[in-house]
Amino acid sequence: MKRLVLTITVLTSVLIATPALACGGLVNPNGTVALLKTTTFVGYVQGVEHYVTSFEYAGGGAEFGSIIPLPGVPTDVKRAGDWTLQRLVQEVTPVVQETNAFTAADASKSVEARVLLETTIDALDITILEGGGDSVGAWAKDNGFALTPDAPEVLDFYASRSPIFMAARFDPVKAARRDQQVGDGTPIHLTIPTPNPWVPLRILGLGLGDQARVEADVFLLTEGVPEMLPAPVKGADRGMILERSEPASELLLSDLRSDKGMEWLPAKDMWFSYLRIDTKAGSLQHDLAIDATGSGTPSPVAAGLEVVQGLVELPAPLDWRSLWLGVSMAVLLVAYLLGRRSLWSA
Repeated sequence: MKRLVLTITVLTSVLIATPALACGGLVNPNGTVALLKTTTFVGYVQGVEHYVTSFEYAGGGAEFGSIIPLPGVPTDVKRAGDWTLQRLVQEVTPVVQETNAFTAADASKSVEARVLLETTIDALDITILEGGGDSVGAWAKDNGFALTPDAPEVLDFYASRSPIFMAARFDPVKAARRDQQVGDGTPIHLTIPTPNPWVPLRILGLGLGDQARVEADVFLLTEGVPEMLPAPVKGADRGMILERSEPASELLLSDLRSDKGMEWLPAKDMWFSYLRIDTKAGSLQHDLAIDATGSGTPSPVAAGLEVVQGLVELPAPLDWRSLWLGVSMAVLLVAYLLGRRSLWSA
């Protein structure tokens, strides 16, 4: 099967020779491995974000890693299908070519980062972390990685809104055992309950310098026509261009659903959005906030356009015990009032 030349979603497009170019800019100091691309697709169905990203690497002999901010705590982290991202790229490039509560003040405190989940997918060691910018940076250094000079500010920028991060570390020894070749990618699928999805964009410019060019593609599938902040329009000064906004074809949805782990995707009635990012790293000081229903207003805090004030509540699992207790008490109260009413009537 012919390989697609990926225009690649949420990717930093720069010279491969420069080592610190991964999404997140977390790399081994000797730079013998360069993270080429970070591919990301966001699907949002019934209050759950499905975040699919792929790591593609080149070089050998050293470990490297990447760190990605997340909007909430994943309930599942697993290997994604082999060609979901390629199919999305093909949709916009038809020609196939060969080749719990957290305060803003807490974000800078040096409280030790807490490991929420660890798993291994192919040659990637995945760690889900909770912590402030300093503590996540300290964890990275303790695990043998070097941060770019602008990393503390960027990590604080994200930790003030969501203290959840995914760190992905490539192990060349495991890759050799699996006979993985240079250029092979490992797709990752995260399932994240969240009131609304957002896409991290500012982190794409980490370590590049203000004048470096950042080019990225973002693919979205939502149940309704989404509202976005900043609003991506052609010629926008923020370098966000909305290339496609249309009902997803049943063929596209059918193709995606047939890939591994994509059965969550509805067979019809989804909206397809394709955004292209093309701007200087110094101008990319925001993320993409989304109201998936299209009937509300995306959060300027989630977009990184407003400073967090007070507490930011992460989505919490529904407490069924408390819910059942509340319903039971309400039923008893109604029964008591009806009983009193019957006695007075008598």
